[in-house]
Amino acid sequence: MTPQGRVAAAITVLDLVLAGEAAEKALIGWARGARYAGSGDRAAVRDHVFDALRAKRSMAALGGAMTGRGLMIGLLRRAGIDPSDLFNGHGHGPPPLLAVETPQKMPLTPAESGDLPDWLYPPFAEALGADCDPVLATMQTRAPLFLRVNLSRIDRSDAQAALAADGIGARPHPDVSTALEVIENSRKVSSSTAYLTGQVEVQDASSQAAVLALPLAPEHRVLDYCAGGGGKALALADRARLDIIAHDSAPRRMADLEIRAARAGVRIGILNGDPATAGLFDLVVCDAPCSGSGTWRRSPDAKWRLTPAALADLTRLQATILDLAADRVDAAGTLAYMTCSVLDAENSAQVAGFLARRPGWRLVNTSRWLPGPGGDGFFLAVLQPGRGQP
Repeated sequence: MTPQGRVAAAITVLDLVLAGEAAEKALIGWARGARYAGSGDRAAVRDHVFDALRAKRSMAALGGAMTGRGLMIGLLRRAGIDPSDLFNGHGHGPPPLLAVETPQKMPLTPAESGDLPDWLYPPFAEALGADCDPVLATMQTRAPLFLRVNLSRIDRSDAQAALAADGIGARPHPDVSTALEVIENSRKVSSSTAYLTGQVEVQDASSQAAVLALPLAPEHRVLDYCAGGGGKALALADRARLDIIAHDSAPRRMADLEIRAARAGVRIGILNGDPATAGLFDLVVCDAPCSGSGTWRRSPDAKWRLTPAALADLTRLQATILDLAADRVDAAGTLAYMTCSVLDAENSAQVAGFLARRPGWRLVNTSRWLPGPGGDGFFLAVLQPGRGQP
């Protein structure tokens, strides 16, 4: 495909997303109908689409319209490229620019320039304070890719060398001892020897840091209450010899966990039934369903789908899950509440609500990671029951 053709394809996909279709579904549908597109073409179109969605409002202002065409015009202008170079009707590209397709002249509101729905800017500003606008600027860019090194199998420098042997450039994270940032040939990771032999796993650095902050001792019983794909259970298993059980309300999310655990050389039990049947645990990890606002660089269409009602539903669900997870904590154990959100309603307010409902519990500490070059946004609260509490 020509550069013009890739832009035209991105416009088609973006128009579907703006009409309400999920970005991944729209991209898959386009790729199935574009048999002529090679892997490089598909990757380029995907990058165009996600770059535009991360900055949808500001790109529409630069491009003169909230359409797929307007977003791509804005994206090119932001990159310092004259859109008329690609909007010329040649090479299967989009038709030439119109006189009305000029940048918006009125000043942008904070929500527009920060690429948030209007209703979301106030809670972002309240949660982040002076960090709000810098964080929103960061969220307009692509997220870095991090790998977790399985230190029980290989040290970080050797893992870095193994990746380099497959042409993958990586550098150590300055603050997270298990993390490598991929800086070259990220699309080769899943076929690399280091990945296929269980030396590394894909996991964001903030998530790795949260796991490293948890209290653990050998032989502890650990329940990963909302395991999802099992990334945290795998990271915990690499830290110490533990009795780990993974649970998720949608067991299909854990479908690959046994394969991943075998590749990493660790053992993780999978519980598909009621966690109450598994007894009490020394540590219960509760990475609750959330808005994902700390990860919107990776799934930018999610922030445009979130509504006040959906956020309210999420916070109610989080409270319910917290209470159920707390019931599985031993009297001398620990509950770790996590989200990949930066919003107070899902983080500090959720913890405050839990403590109000559970007066015998105490907050040990909280940690917060903001979206930035070091990883995604993430929140961790470590809680413990009072003496004699279940």
